[in-house]
Amino acid sequence: MLFRVLKPYKWYAFLSFLLVSGYVASMLLQPRYLTNVLEAVMNNDQQEIYSIGVLLLIIAGIGLLCGGINTIISAHIAQSVSADIREETFKKIQTFSYANVEEFNAGNLVVRMTNDVNQIQNLVMMIFQVLLRLPLLFVGAFFFAVQTLPSLWWVIIAMVILVGGVAFGITGAMSAKFGRFQQLMDKMNAIAKENLRGVRVVKSFVQERQQYAKFRETSDDLFDLNLYIGNGFAVMQPILMFVSYMAIFVAIWFVSTMVETDSSAIGAITSFVTYLMQIMFALIMVSFMGMQVSRAFISLGRIKEVLDTDPAMIFKTNEVEELEGSLAFENVTFTYPHDDSAMLKNISFEVAAGQTIGVVGATGAGKSTLAQMIPRLFDPQEGSIKIGGKDLRDLSQETMRQTVSIVLQKAILFSGTIADNLRQGKADADQYALERAASIAQAAEFIERMDDTYHSYVEERGNNFSGGQKQRMSIARGVIGNPKILVLDDSTSALDAKSEKLVQEALNNDLKDTTTIIIAQKISSVVKADKILVLDDGRLIGQGTHKELVENNDVYREIYETQKGKEAE
Repeated sequence: MLFRVLKPYKWYAFLSFLLVSGYVASMLLQPRYLTNVLEAVMNNDQQEIYSIGVLLLIIAGIGLLCGGINTIISAHIAQSVSADIREETFKKIQTFSYANVEEFNAGNLVVRMTNDVNQIQNLVMMIFQVLLRLPLLFVGAFFFAVQTLPSLWWVIIAMVILVGGVAFGITGAMSAKFGRFQQLMDKMNAIAKENLRGVRVVKSFVQERQQYAKFRETSDDLFDLNLYIGNGFAVMQPILMFVSYMAIFVAIWFVSTMVETDSSAIGAITSFVTYLMQIMFALIMVSFMGMQVSRAFISLGRIKEVLDTDPAMIFKTNEVEELEGSLAFENVTFTYPHDDSAMLKNISFEVAAGQTIGVVGATGAGKSTLAQMIPRLFDPQEGSIKIGGKDLRDLSQETMRQTVSIVLQKAILFSGTIADNLRQGKADADQYALERAASIAQAAEFIERMDDTYHSYVEERGNNFSGGQKQRMSIARGVIGNPKILVLDDSTSALDAKSEKLVQEALNNDLKDTTTIIIAQKISSVVKADKILVLDDGRLIGQGTHKELVENNDVYREIYETQKGKEAE
């Protein structure tokens, strides 16, 4: 995956490699010429000192320039790659069905698009700014160190083995903890998001202390884990430095025995120690980068999991068709993911185009589930659902969205303007269409009283509107595209009786050819429907007109008489 996302920036990567090579070359050449400077000092050769000094400045300047330009290029690659991954992940999530989103959890997906993508961005930055130069630096320093003092090659090998062994052991032990780290991040994010979204409930029931305790527990677990990881790397640093300085001490000790027979060893030891420090730097940096790399590769795996997930729902064709508004359920059985028992069990019924159908039943009977099956938010495990005589699984997504519109019980609005929200139902809706839809939904009366009318600002989740106003705008969004089938999932529950009656009358008058499915808790909302379906424990136990069901269906009669009694009281 990493190579795939880097492929569009291969020329930037190649340029970065050249710049890193130039930077490393300048680092390796400086100790080489430093030996010559020391020899010139010992020989009191001022001209040689001046010449080599100028050359060292030029080499250092080239290295500085290469490093600076490479930092800019590395940042460009890292930012570009992270933006591409973030956009690709979000685009993939848009193809997910309800089942996919519920499987991952919304908070988890947000963490993957933010925290995990940031980890990948840091990894790419490290690759081109640090990690790319470490193997070049290690190999180059090793080669020049051996060439400078060939008799001390074993000191370098011993240091590499000891430093590499310690670093590999500690980094390996720490890397296993990073998966747990991301899980705790997911959990903490979910608690925070849940708390902020439900702040009114938290305040109303004085749950601040309990919410804080829940958050603190997860935060403390994350703190302990971070502390454990930090302590591991804190212990590693002094051990590695001790091994490195021991190697330097041993090198100096052996060189001191060589000075009597070879005076040039004094100049060589300076270069040798510098190369030894460069080797040590490369090993230590690899060790410390191991933590970031481990976290980043876990994040890569989490992003890859999203990108490799097949949508639970696939549309076989892109062909757009014109369908009539008839609807048929044929032996439909549906079970939610990870549930053992079916929510809908062997449901069968037919609806003619233009009819109004009511769906009633006790809480948990499966009414909302049935509503969500019609626009194909879920697919049944058994049976089929047909619109205009065609199975939903044989229709394109565009056909489905043009034919079926659903208004959910929980009105969800997005930040923007009222017009932006209504046009989600029809992207090219003009002003007349906006006003007509708002009039049908009885939303025009409050929208037109606002200073900016349809250009009035809607806060996130519609928090600057009442529940009834949000429901009416949701209904307007549902009817603006003149769908062949309109599903109202208890979408008038926040309206008063007068407003609900006006909405129903407007739907009957202005959408005569639209098949309307009304999911309702109140019998009064569906009493005039052409047909009423009665659900109980996921089964269809009756269908007919209000009069027929009062006479023949015990469950419907009980619901009706209970509500009638409450109204009388």
